[in-house]
Amino acid sequence: MSYDEDPYIFSTDTLPSDRRFLPPLANGLLGWRVYNKSMHMGGVYNGEGGRCHRADVPCPLAVTVEMDEPAQHTYSLDTHTGIFTHSRSSASVTVSQSLYSHRHYPNLMVMEILLVRQVTSEEPVTVNLVSSFTPESKDIYKYDILQRVYIPLSLMHLIWTPTPPTLTLLPEQSQARWGFILVVANSLDTAEANYDEGLNLIETGDLRPSHEKAWKELWLQSKVEVAGSESLCKALIGCMFYLLSAFPSIHDTSSSFGGVSPGGLSNGGDGQDYWGHIFWDQDIWMYPGIALFYPKLARSVLEYRVGTIDGAKDNAHKQGFKGLKFPWESGVSGREVCPEDIYGQQEIHINGDVTLAFQHYLYLTEDLTMFTEGKGREVIYGVADYWVSRASWSPEDQKYHLSGVMPPDEYYYNVNNSVYTNTVAKFSLQFAVDLADLLQHPAPKEWQEVAEHLKIPFDEESQYHPEFDGYIKGDPVKQADTVMLGYPLGLPMSKKIRRNDLEAYEPVTDPNGPAMTWGMFAIGWLELGEAEKAQHLLEKCYKNIQGPFQVWSESSDGSGAVNFLTGMGGFLQAVLFGYTGFRVQKECLAFSPLLPNDISELSVRGVSYLGHQMDWLLRKDDVCIVLREQADSLGNTKSCNLEVVLKASGTKIPLMPGDFRKPVTFPREPGCVCKLAWGYSCWPV
Repeated sequence: MSYDEDPYIFSTDTLPSDRRFLPPLANGLLGWRVYNKSMHMGGVYNGEGGRCHRADVPCPLAVTVEMDEPAQHTYSLDTHTGIFTHSRSSASVTVSQSLYSHRHYPNLMVMEILLVRQVTSEEPVTVNLVSSFTPESKDIYKYDILQRVYIPLSLMHLIWTPTPPTLTLLPEQSQARWGFILVVANSLDTAEANYDEGLNLIETGDLRPSHEKAWKELWLQSKVEVAGSESLCKALIGCMFYLLSAFPSIHDTSSSFGGVSPGGLSNGGDGQDYWGHIFWDQDIWMYPGIALFYPKLARSVLEYRVGTIDGAKDNAHKQGFKGLKFPWESGVSGREVCPEDIYGQQEIHINGDVTLAFQHYLYLTEDLTMFTEGKGREVIYGVADYWVSRASWSPEDQKYHLSGVMPPDEYYYNVNNSVYTNTVAKFSLQFAVDLADLLQHPAPKEWQEVAEHLKIPFDEESQYHPEFDGYIKGDPVKQADTVMLGYPLGLPMSKKIRRNDLEAYEPVTDPNGPAMTWGMFAIGWLELGEAEKAQHLLEKCYKNIQGPFQVWSESSDGSGAVNFLTGMGGFLQAVLFGYTGFRVQKECLAFSPLLPNDISELSVRGVSYLGHQMDWLLRKDDVCIVLREQADSLGNTKSCNLEVVLKASGTKIPLMPGDFRKPVTFPREPGCVCKLAWGYSCWPV
């Protein structure tokens, strides 16, 4: 591929031999891997406890088109529009089969078939439609002639356009198009209404344009592009596309979002891709790259967690503690559904991971309604109560301990004082105190007490952070763990200590570990100004990109979860928070840009901060910011004016409302975007 070709279109003449790497098509509610016999609906699971998995729903669009003539094949995924197309071109006709999960009408999936004559002829042209659809699944207990599908605890209704065995282009026709739709909904009324609307859209010719318009709107709101590296550019486009596909429409008001699992909606059946469960992957790995551009989509993640509060209360109670314990693996209820008890019992850092997402949301938006009407405060306060209840006082070192835990590095378990777990607990307690002060609620003194005295393991002699009490330096680790203290946690430390942590853990990290690991190391080296070393680590991630459609695998050998959104999220963060140096802080959006030699420009369009959208262009020697029209997608009435403050020179550059689309350029150096001193702030002065 050359730069003359469109990097947003992934094309091939041969499908991958491993069909797991066919492109997934999803819209935040419905997900499907093309040609697969089963699809999934967000929030619909089957099985109890650890047997819980996404319910496989038979897909009537599992159809291939066949023709008798020899033909050339082209398979294309157009990420501009979210449409997968298989084209067959013979001497007499071109047949195009297009598939998509409708971006604006989330209950709708579509198949379109277009026949176009290549030569004038008075003969009809006929193609065969071969369907692998059968209305049967082990997750479906019965069905009737109305296509109603019943699943335990969830009632689903499917209505679809039947596919005939053949389609014929008549002699008088130069071309013809057929549309087939599938509607999936929780109620019959909704299904019928959506089906009727879909038929009407076909009749008026608006079905495909409305889908394409919705994708265009998403891409206009955000883009991440680089100049200088074709492979990096395509990887970033693929990551953004598949991540956005896992989230609902920015116009969705249903509040029924079912969260994002490691393999997305297209995967997660029984025994596959973590059963479609929701992990910390959503809050730590996928969320930050989306929240930076789409505050409404970020809020949908938080609302998913709010919807699981009752289950989190039950989890904490079963463990013998107060407050909320979010499940290591979550489905709909928030009760633990991990097949193995040890993870749910010990991988308690999930609580801090959840609250960190809430914290970043507030810092990016100052949207207090999420914490008042949206019940976000119940999450933050409940987690704080859990930490206080879970921590134990050690008279020996005069510190609070968190004992018997499993760190993010799952090679170890039943350890004491995981440095990551304790640090994220400390910060979530401090955020609870800050939020209570902001909302003028009395904060229990224990929150601050435990936060101030919670042990953060540190080796004074080696000047580095051991992963947990008793960790022996040089022992192997599975994935990024301690190196995440610098980012995303932001634990203050000297450059020497940051370097020591990176050098201690990089050589002992499993080279075949999860895909998101190397992005965190890359961010660390970028913090220290070593762009080329960071780039070398980031390029390791390319091994996880499988086949022509930029689908990620969990491990570099192709094993593990497929459409591994966790790895994509970590990779995207390495660019968004590594090259730019973006850090979401309480009173500003900090930046410290640095590009490797082979990247001449980085364009980050649509950064959303305090009701404004900014387009950033990073070059070797300077940075350019364009302030878009004020666009607060959350509907907040209060806003503020912004300014750029450069760290070394102290230069202040206003970003005023009258400067819309007027470029502001300054030398490349660390700085921040913050509110003007007289601007509105939700934080007490």
